[in-house]
Amino acid sequence: MSSGTARAELAALSLADPAERWERLGFAVADGVVPLGGVQLELGAAGTGIVGWRLRGLDTSVDAAQCVEIDGLPTGATPIRAPQAPREHPNGAIGLDHVVVTTPDFARTATALSCAGIPLRRIRRAPGGLRQGFRRLGPAILELVEARDATDRAARFWGLVVIVADLDALAGRLGDELGTIKDAVQPGRRIATLRASAGLGEAVAFMSPDR
Repeated sequence: MSSGTARAELAALSLADPAERWERLGFAVADGVVPLGGVQLELGAAGTGIVGWRLRGLDTSVDAAQCVEIDGLPTGATPIRAPQAPREHPNGAIGLDHVVVTTPDFARTATALSCAGIPLRRIRRAPGGLRQGFRRLGPAILELVEARDATDRAARFWGLVVIVADLDALAGRLGDELGTIKDAVQPGRRIATLRASAGLGEAVAFMSPDR
């Protein structure tokens, strides 16, 4: 199995949202893709919400068949290539901070990730004793969240957090579709969650940059 030394990076997330909903939120969409600081959001997939991800730099000791799914997370491998040129988004988006995965069995999912060459680097206890695990995947962070009351038996993609240059300006642009801006868990940063009225299939939040 994997030694855990591979430097896996998040290359793309596959989302079922139609492109026009992301355009309405101020994202620049080209051929159904939103480029966000080295990660591509590929829109228009079949299903609901985030339906899969593609990783580059997966541990080569892992059999290709094992990379089709990581504890229920549809996974594809992609070659390492030069990052795309930055794209300017009207809403000020400059990158993807993290993608959130929930699991009813934290230890099982953490083991599956480790076997794919993605061991968690930090684990913390949230209020109530639930665990959160973190691993940087190149341009973004994976956050694994324990959800003991989840109805799904496997892990699933839950949402993502986009970094914007000016969170207050974004709030003015989106109006009632964006929730109240509040302090983030990360020191010195602020965050606001997109409301369901925006019509996206996954949870989306916007966060100020890490200064």
